[in-house]
Amino acid sequence: MDAFYASVEQLDNPELRGKPIAVGGSSARGVVSAASYEARKYGVRSAMSGQLARKLCPDLIFVKTRFDRYREMSQRIREVFFEYTDLVEPLSLDEAYLDVTHNKKGNPSATLIAKEIRAKIKEKTGLNASAGISINKFIAKVASDYNKPNGQKTVNPEEVEEFLENLEIRKFYGVGKVTAEKMYSLGIFTGKDLKTKSLEFLEEHFRKSGKYYYNVVRGIHTSEVKPHRIRKSLGAERTFSENISSEIFMLEKLENIAEEIERRLKKSDVAGKTVTLKIKYSDFTLKTRGKTLPYYIRSKEIILETAKELLFQEKLLNSVRLLGITLAHLNTEKDEDKTEKQEIAVQLKFDF
Repeated sequence: MDAFYASVEQLDNPELRGKPIAVGGSSARGVVSAASYEARKYGVRSAMSGQLARKLCPDLIFVKTRFDRYREMSQRIREVFFEYTDLVEPLSLDEAYLDVTHNKKGNPSATLIAKEIRAKIKEKTGLNASAGISINKFIAKVASDYNKPNGQKTVNPEEVEEFLENLEIRKFYGVGKVTAEKMYSLGIFTGKDLKTKSLEFLEEHFRKSGKYYYNVVRGIHTSEVKPHRIRKSLGAERTFSENISSEIFMLEKLENIAEEIERRLKKSDVAGKTVTLKIKYSDFTLKTRGKTLPYYIRSKEIILETAKELLFQEKLLNSVRLLGITLAHLNTEKDEDKTEKQEIAVQLKFDF
């Protein structure tokens, strides 16, 4: 979806249409959740502080988030998807992968299906959507941003190599700002540059991600569209109204976060082994510290004690504006492994 939260707000309030708006907090501690395209022209982006957004765009209008409304609209959009295929893998409220190889409409053209879906979303919600169409999830994801807003891009099999070679490295899905800067320092500016690097070179500089970069620039991405994605982590975080400088004052905040995680774990009936503490400093530097336990946990007491241990593991670099805790290596992953093994066993029965 195009600027989903902001577009919903402009849809519901005609006075906001055509104006630069930001969904999120305008206070000193506020963070932008989404920005309209009118605001993006000024450099306003999601995850930006409200103060900086206001500096970039003095006429910026801030609107409070309404997640219940966004979920309602998201559900309408997904209903459209299911008219075409049951192979729908949601990434968030406003984005999903669809496998339309064998679709309910019997339409052999994924390009025409994407066009139909976008038109139907517009008809049923009044919102614009963009789409990327290609041979795998990675290329489709990259292509979906190519002709935004309200557009689509098809990368046919014979066009994949040229498309990826000409692509700026920062537009590769999975290459963030920090990774892009590192690639620039190594002389990698486009897909073509990336393709000249050996697997050994990429693994040396990017570790496990090296193999991913090596494959995707060659159009290799074998991840299937999974309708029922199994949760692999669960977490919560808090941004403070004022920066905190002492670990002692952080303990109460961590306890509240641990309680929230315990509530979510019990609701989802899962447990996990790896506790990660997230610390965002007042200068927006982000640090994480993690520990894997030999057993599954879900109680707030153990989560809190592990988070405390991680907090005191190193001296704080600065005052802190945000703390978060994530529990990963959930026991749901065992179910996923079992499912994958069953799928492989079934596949081996086919005659090739």
